[in-house]
Amino acid sequence: MKQDPRLLSIDDYTYELPAEKIAVAPLSVRHESKLLCYKNGVISDHHYLDLAALLPTNSFLVFNETKVIPARLLFEKNTGGTIEIFCLQPGPAYKEMSEALQATSTVTLHCLVGGAAKWKPGVSLIKQIGAVQLQAAIQKKENDHFLIDLSWSPFTLTLAQVLELAGSTPLPPYIKRPAQKIDRTAYQTVYAKQEGSVAAPTAGLHFTDELLGLLRDKKIDFDFLTLHVGAGTFKPVKAATMQEHDMHAEWIDVKLSFLKNWRAQLDKPLVAVGTTSLRTLESLYWLGLKILREDHPQPPLLSQWDWYSLQHYTAPLEKVIDTLIEWMERKKIEHFVTQTSLLVAPGYPFQVVNALLTNFHQPRSTLLLLIAALVNEDWRKIYRHALDHSYRFLSYGDGSLLWRNDQ
Repeated sequence: MKQDPRLLSIDDYTYELPAEKIAVAPLSVRHESKLLCYKNGVISDHHYLDLAALLPTNSFLVFNETKVIPARLLFEKNTGGTIEIFCLQPGPAYKEMSEALQATSTVTLHCLVGGAAKWKPGVSLIKQIGAVQLQAAIQKKENDHFLIDLSWSPFTLTLAQVLELAGSTPLPPYIKRPAQKIDRTAYQTVYAKQEGSVAAPTAGLHFTDELLGLLRDKKIDFDFLTLHVGAGTFKPVKAATMQEHDMHAEWIDVKLSFLKNWRAQLDKPLVAVGTTSLRTLESLYWLGLKILREDHPQPPLLSQWDWYSLQHYTAPLEKVIDTLIEWMERKKIEHFVTQTSLLVAPGYPFQVVNALLTNFHQPRSTLLLLIAALVNEDWRKIYRHALDHSYRFLSYGDGSLLWRNDQ
């Protein structure tokens, strides 16, 4: 009998990660990163340039083409102190971050604020960058963040343009150094297209045009979808059991053309490039199942435990994808845009993904739970091997190709 993931304790999903194993800078050549391969219980060591040789010719890879925005803003106070504003997601006036990025003159955002105790109520912060002036004011204090009003001149500039001028790369909190010029490109995939993430889909950081060319040469098909990665991806699990943990929601944007292409590739093993791609693909199954069971006027949302109640009503994957395609065509929409809070943990019944390309994740994290769901208890063996064989960990680190253990 499968374990109930709601009762899992994060204390059972931890390991010792020495600080020197955490990669704080990227390699100069992305595809020279090491690649651990796990299949049928066997571990082998490679590099990312070996990926085409490691994958079956009939594989179908799915990438997340989200683009990281320079979401960290530093304001110098008149007294000399610094206040940091980390833009998380749009305020109530906007559906998603990509929409807010097109705003001109003013916008309200949900933000984390470093040094908030030094920011007096009613005082606006001002940052001057050449002819551009940016102003920040606190609108409201929420439970664990702030609603911040940003305004700027010239008013014709979009928020995206202002952030490009004034913001810096939002490196993960475990990289203890200021963002540098190289991070603007290094902390971005070569195929990034849809602006909206405040953290990179790091599995994709290893890909280069050369590596993508090798995949094409082997006739390996691939396609792109979008999940905008939020800062919640670094949110620590503090609850005693997972049913008490509030999984963060993230925006997904999937094209009708992707669904039709995916439908045509169902006879091929599907490899998700990154946990974000995996979450999106598996979410689409449960979202399609929701629509199959009951029509929805708008794309439904997916909460973290929806799958647990829906798993008793499963349908073949091809029927679920057909349902999504037919629903979108009937609604005359080209993009399926909604939020997912899907939590993948041991006991989760995979419906879509056969293998995962991913980096090595933090102890006691929901991402490590996802890995354990995929390979079961062998996650310990995999991480022990990586630690013993000088793999680099976390966002700028090396990666792994993990095949599901229940196949």
